Amino acid sequence: MEPALIGTRLASAAIGPLLKKLLVSDAPGAGLTGTAPKVRLSGLVSFRGEKRTLTEKDVRRLATTLVERSGSGPGEPPFPADETGAVTDTLAATLLALGDLDMDDVQAVRMGHQDLARRLRAAAPAPDGLSTDSVLYLESMTEWACLHILEFFTQRPTFVARGLVEQTRGQAELIAKMDEVIRRTPRPDGRDAEFERRYLEHLARKHGRLTIYGIDLHETPDRWPLDMAYLSLEATGREDAHPFDEEAAHVAWQRDPAALRADLALTRHDRILLRGLAGSGKTTLVQWLTVSAATDHHAEDMAYLRDRIPFVLPLRTLTRHGERLPSPDLFLTAAGCPLTPPDGWADRVLAAGRGLVLVDGIDEIPEGERARARDWLRGLLDTYDGNRWLVTSRPTAVRDDWLAGDGFTELTLSPMARTEVTTFVRRWHRAAGPEAAPFEQPLLDALRTTEHVAQLATNPLMCGLICALHRDRRGYLPRGRKALYEAALSMLLARRDRERDMGTPYGITLDEAPQIQLIQRLAYWLTRNGRTQMDRDHAKAIVTEALPAVQEAAAHPPGTVFTHLLHRSGLLREPTADTVEFVHRTFQDYLAAKALVDSWDIGVLVEHATDDQWEDVIRMAVGHARPRECAEILRELLTAAAGSQDRRAQLRLVTLAATALDHATEVAPEVRDEVLARAAEVIPPRTPDEARELAAVGRLVLDLLPDPEGLTEEAARMVVTTATHISVDASIPYLAKFTGHPALNVRAQLVWGWHRFDATPYAEAIIARVDPTELRFIVGTEEQTRELLRLGIRPDHLEIGPGVSDETVATLLDWSDPRSLDLVRASSEPDLRGLGTLGRLETLSLELPPDGAWKLAALSPSVPLRGLHFSPWPEEGVRGLALYPGLQNLAVWETPVPTDAWHELAEVACECLMVKSTDLDDCPDGIVLSHVGELVLDVMGSPTPSLRWVAEIFPSLRRITLVGGSPLHDPLDVSPAAALTLLEQLQAPGLTLTGAEHLPAQVRIAT
Repeated sequence: MEPALIGTRLASAAIGPLLKKLLVSDAPGAGLTGTAPKVRLSGLVSFRGEKRTLTEKDVRRLATTLVERSGSGPGEPPFPADETGAVTDTLAATLLALGDLDMDDVQAVRMGHQDLARRLRAAAPAPDGLSTDSVLYLESMTEWACLHILEFFTQRPTFVARGLVEQTRGQAELIAKMDEVIRRTPRPDGRDAEFERRYLEHLARKHGRLTIYGIDLHETPDRWPLDMAYLSLEATGREDAHPFDEEAAHVAWQRDPAALRADLALTRHDRILLRGLAGSGKTTLVQWLTVSAATDHHAEDMAYLRDRIPFVLPLRTLTRHGERLPSPDLFLTAAGCPLTPPDGWADRVLAAGRGLVLVDGIDEIPEGERARARDWLRGLLDTYDGNRWLVTSRPTAVRDDWLAGDGFTELTLSPMARTEVTTFVRRWHRAAGPEAAPFEQPLLDALRTTEHVAQLATNPLMCGLICALHRDRRGYLPRGRKALYEAALSMLLARRDRERDMGTPYGITLDEAPQIQLIQRLAYWLTRNGRTQMDRDHAKAIVTEALPAVQEAAAHPPGTVFTHLLHRSGLLREPTADTVEFVHRTFQDYLAAKALVDSWDIGVLVEHATDDQWEDVIRMAVGHARPRECAEILRELLTAAAGSQDRRAQLRLVTLAATALDHATEVAPEVRDEVLARAAEVIPPRTPDEARELAAVGRLVLDLLPDPEGLTEEAARMVVTTATHISVDASIPYLAKFTGHPALNVRAQLVWGWHRFDATPYAEAIIARVDPTELRFIVGTEEQTRELLRLGIRPDHLEIGPGVSDETVATLLDWSDPRSLDLVRASSEPDLRGLGTLGRLETLSLELPPDGAWKLAALSPSVPLRGLHFSPWPEEGVRGLALYPGLQNLAVWETPVPTDAWHELAEVACECLMVKSTDLDDCPDGIVLSHVGELVLDVMGSPTPSLRWVAEIFPSLRRITLVGGSPLHDPLDVSPAAALTLLEQLQAPGLTLTGAEHLPAQVRIAT
């Protein structure tokens, strides 16, 4: 039956007053005074709340009348007569659902009667067993009723006032957004827009191609489209975060950082310091981010860079003459961009927060200049807000907290996993053309079965060299890193031009040995001076000076020899018209090491042993050295370690010796034993930093790590930390020895290490066997989740990262029904239906983006909830927590507490509240949280936090814990004077203060 026909039948009976009985006739005005929230629909119906005039039984009688009167009159009945009772019940239930809708009258009118009817039908129980005619009748009847209900709303005296308030607020929000758009829009004269178009095209051309080493052996180009060659790698945060501790849950909710795609890291963090080894892909990542921002054809997941203007700032170029680092107006000139921007353009871009600033290579400038580079960077950060910043460096070039105080998140590029190596090999062979296709599968087989080959394939540079050599040598690969580089040099220096029938384009022919002798002089000068670039004229002078000693080259003009080396060696390039550098830093290190050994500069090696720029040089020097020279280098390193008073320097020197040992072609047994014995002295490591540095030694250290028997709990955690950072299959059998360890933090480290290995073998050997007692299982990928389900593991404590889809989350939660859950979602509107299936949930930590939307109603009201931590604030507030009488701990310190939400908190009976001290300043007068006996207060960011209102707000307080940010052991960011003031304010009988052990001595005395 059509709504119009129903309306005609009911209108004749003057049914309007009957429907009006569903609604309360009076209500507040526009809601501008007092603290009362907006009037929701649940407060406007007459069968709920304090002004109840109808009961549910009365609503059913009203539905009966509506059904009877709409069915009367001429024509056939709208539905079968035997379904009258069921239709009436369904209509009554639909009308009662009006009190369950989470909206107010203005929102309902804006929605319209048809959408309101759909919302009502969705909120009410679905018709069960009714005929099609009955269902259609109910749909039409509900629409007609909603039309009259909305008419009643518009006639209420409060509606116009509240509608104007909503309209005014919406206009203010729209104006603010338009102002922001205007602020970010280029100047009206169009010069900025036109220049940006040309500039982005320039960046796309300049950075849109990538060298794939070794592909240029035949008739193929030496550079390939970036989107074909680029391989997205993972980055991880600091790995010394603490495992979950049930007893400390009221203090801090701690979580190991999940791995994430390096090219998506800037979606989560605006400022990143990215560390990575030589050849790990740092500069390629900079190129990828640049091209993604500069073009409209980037991948969908890179769309977050749309409208960003990249500034690519390679530090080696900016400081090659020791110049001052440039201001924004000189960015393009300093980076070698030939375009001239409009005056003030870079300043306008950065001031509008539209910049993508990519500072590449902190490690490629001398150590003495790095502090100056940091000051330069800080000046930019202080001046320009809202931009995205990425700084790259080798792992040990700067200390761990080098930029932490400036809001930078530190991430490290992970070594390539087996699946990533496979992907790279397949792409390489596809790019190399059909001639390379027969060698693809044999190389993949070798990488899977031959350990020394797999050990070398840890980053894109080494993978590319292995692919090139494997094809070039018709399936044969040299053993060891030194042999690999020797083969690569032979391929680049001697065989490439010959096999391509290049002839002698510069009129000379030089064998491999003389070219190496000349080029290594350049490498030696660059390394000794802490540079990666040099003036073209200086490079030419070095070659000219060396020519008389190189017999084969001495007969040729110096300029011709230099030009030949520059353009035909494959090792050098000209980033600008007046500079020279190696195609990759690794080749510079290799040849500098050879030059140092040839000149017997062992003292120079040892002198620079603690300099991060010399680590690879020293390792390769041991590989170049003859047995007597090798023994001297290793013993000198051990002597330097013994003479150092710095524990970190000692560890670095010993591990460097152990790392170099693996590069030695021949070494005396007594020297090897001495190095291994000294390495054993630093095992187990004492701190997570030492564990990671020890892991850099590689697979060799696995033979030195002790078994679990006899280790203290802390020692066991450190050796497991070391082994989880050695991402080779040989680590898994060693780690499996600890699966039954009684210490929670040891087993937690085992679970954390899962993401560094292939999901299936690690799951079978470790995850399936680890003692699950109080253990928090961490899953960050779909593969890990599938393994938990396949192995039948039901974790009591579960952490799920943003890399797991909502559908998979729902499946996993339904399967495991954990007691505690830490759920991180990347979407602003995640599907949280899986939470409603949980029946045992005791503690929940839910983290969404700042603009995320969620409701407490996603939780089942029957779960025995004891602890809750969320960010952001739930849409309907926290009054719903009254459904959980067992709630003990509530953490709201990661999301600002709305001022009016303090009234809601006063109604939540929780024993322990975790909140920021700055939020206390916004607590309205008269608010009393008498149920709170323990307060965990985050004072980070409050130079002089005031707690004078604590006693009034929390009259039952027995214990207060001061936290300087999470985790708890961080030093408090409070001055001594301010801390003394805090303690004086908190003097109260029976009140216990913790966290003071991290305060200065004079403050502890006051405690």
